[in-house]
Amino acid sequence: MSVVIPTLNEAENIGFVLSRIPGWVEQVIVVDGHSTDGTPDVVRAHRPDALIVTQDAKGKGNALNCGFAASTSDIIVMLDADGSTDPAEIPRFIAALRTGADFAKGTRFVTGGGSSDISGIRRFGNMALNVLVNRLWGSDYTDLCYGYNAFWRRHLHRLAVDTNGFEVETLLNIKAIKAKLRVVEVPSYEADRRSGTSNLHAARDGWRVLRTIIAERIRPH
Repeated sequence: MSVVIPTLNEAENIGFVLSRIPGWVEQVIVVDGHSTDGTPDVVRAHRPDALIVTQDAKGKGNALNCGFAASTSDIIVMLDADGSTDPAEIPRFIAALRTGADFAKGTRFVTGGGSSDISGIRRFGNMALNVLVNRLWGSDYTDLCYGYNAFWRRHLHRLAVDTNGFEVETLLNIKAIKAKLRVVEVPSYEADRRSGTSNLHAARDGWRVLRTIIAERIRPH
């Protein structure tokens, strides 16, 4: 399996994340967005075997796309670099895939999941957008905007990422349901960012998510 981790100035966090990745993970791909704080050096110090890829544009969506393209394993797992998503939960996602899922989708809003990081306005926005997607596509998602996901690499062409920002998680969830993949939700706990400031902007990125939903609704099959 391949773990893909987008980074941008996460030198204070990435070492912790790498240290918690299970030793049996075959490929760790760290995609760096031209960090200025020495993030790649920290990666080399903590995980010398990690593949460091420099993204060719800006944004989380582009970073994930670059990481997906570099992956060579049958399973791809998406992790955040700030310590909010726990690599120790990876076996849950793998178990879902090994027992029949095409796409294992993390959720903070079922028994066994949770979040100490999400704000009230982000929670409300996520809920509203989640309801919209469920009504438009007949899905039963409980968490639309969460970045902890895993899927079989053979479905990569059906999940083609063509957006650059934080709306990428929503896009992947919609494309999975449109492609009629078997999606299984996996409970996950989102911790606080360990250090630094998030690049996420609730209002700006919320509008980007909404535009993505509209674009996918009118996009020809």
